[in-house]
Amino acid sequence: MLPYSQALVFGLGASGMAAARLLRAEDTAVRVVDERDTPETRARADELAALGCGVELGVSQVPPGDVDVAVVSPGWAMDGPMLSALRVRGVPLVAEMELGWSRFRGRTVAVTGSNGKSSVVKVLASAFGVAGLAAIPCGNYGRPVCQAVLDSPAADWLVIEVSSFQLETCRAFRPEVGLLLNLFPNHLDRHGTLAAYARLKARLFSRQQPGDVALVPPEWLESFRAWSGGQGTWTTFGTEPEAALVYSPGRITGGGQALDIQGSLFDNPVLGPNAAGVYGAARGAGLASDPIQHALMQFEPLPHRAQPIGEWDGIAYVDDSKATNLAAMIASLQMQDRPVWLIAGGRPKETDFAAALPVLRERVRGVFLIGEAAEAMAAAWGQAVPCQVCGTLEQAVAAARVAARAGECILLAPACTSYDQFRSYLQRGEAFGRYAAAAHAAAEKNLMEKD
Repeated sequence: MLPYSQALVFGLGASGMAAARLLRAEDTAVRVVDERDTPETRARADELAALGCGVELGVSQVPPGDVDVAVVSPGWAMDGPMLSALRVRGVPLVAEMELGWSRFRGRTVAVTGSNGKSSVVKVLASAFGVAGLAAIPCGNYGRPVCQAVLDSPAADWLVIEVSSFQLETCRAFRPEVGLLLNLFPNHLDRHGTLAAYARLKARLFSRQQPGDVALVPPEWLESFRAWSGGQGTWTTFGTEPEAALVYSPGRITGGGQALDIQGSLFDNPVLGPNAAGVYGAARGAGLASDPIQHALMQFEPLPHRAQPIGEWDGIAYVDDSKATNLAAMIASLQMQDRPVWLIAGGRPKETDFAAALPVLRERVRGVFLIGEAAEAMAAAWGQAVPCQVCGTLEQAVAAARVAARAGECILLAPACTSYDQFRSYLQRGEAFGRYAAAAHAAAEKNLMEKD
């Protein structure tokens, strides 16, 4: 992408701010628009105005005037009125991620999938670091790509977490190593069907050339190769014997080599396939086995991702607020080694909850439901497992604390976004921790009063 003379940036979130800073560093004339007009957006507008950007808040229509490009952050819907109007005018739409990548002079590993992306990005960046290379985790995890490039222009690698939203507007993006971890129904409220969602994911590989590396689970190999038309070297990974890289308990094998990961966080059927993908991506980037093994063995879970947050009176509390789709909830349940009292619900991305029934019957003592999806989940699951509609997360934690006994687990794995009651999954996870401590304190107080 050549430098632009005039650009329109959508949104004053982290991605929009980073894109505006990068464009101004190139002396591009930048206009930034945001639908919101709040104290927070005004403060950010002042920051960008000091850099020479024009900023308009409370905008509901595309402002007049010619621009070379519109930079889009992931939160903006492609079929919304403003982006639709720009497409009618013939203005190219570019993802913030692709803009930042286009200015980077090193190489790129890109990770996509439905679940587990952030942990894989973190462990890959760590493996590069152990090998003595500068690798910046960015995209949906870490800094926006534009900011990463501004901060670390001389880095050796970008390790980018790529979402389907970002891939909607990608035209030239070409990672030297591309990794699809998995694919489950997700974001169907935006993409409509699993097929449409999968085809967007395939765009990650569409610009790859001979010498690049494309890693996918075996069941998606033929589809992704056909949909993308990518010319990279295709490799498969997973637990299936036919995969080129195979996770089995304690080890990853493939290419005549074996990597010992016994005792690591990844040494289980849920995360083991991701470890095989990490191994394949890192090897594809030229790393030796030792730094990959070190990174996998030393990995600690990210906040709000199947994170143990405490144990009171023998009851374990696990925060998996990041489990925002049904497949992630199922995976979270499969990772628990105790009987589970599950807290689920929020704003749903999907409408068919039946896939969870087998694991609910096997592992869950009861479900406490919150938010907009509560009634639908209760209707889908109620005959398989006791369900209680609680409304709020605070009420759900209190009810779960009454039901749970020593040796059991209270798990927040909502299978939904947080936006009906919280600003983000981060805020929801933090609230879960506070409510867990408060429920324990209330139980202790009741015991003392009885004594």
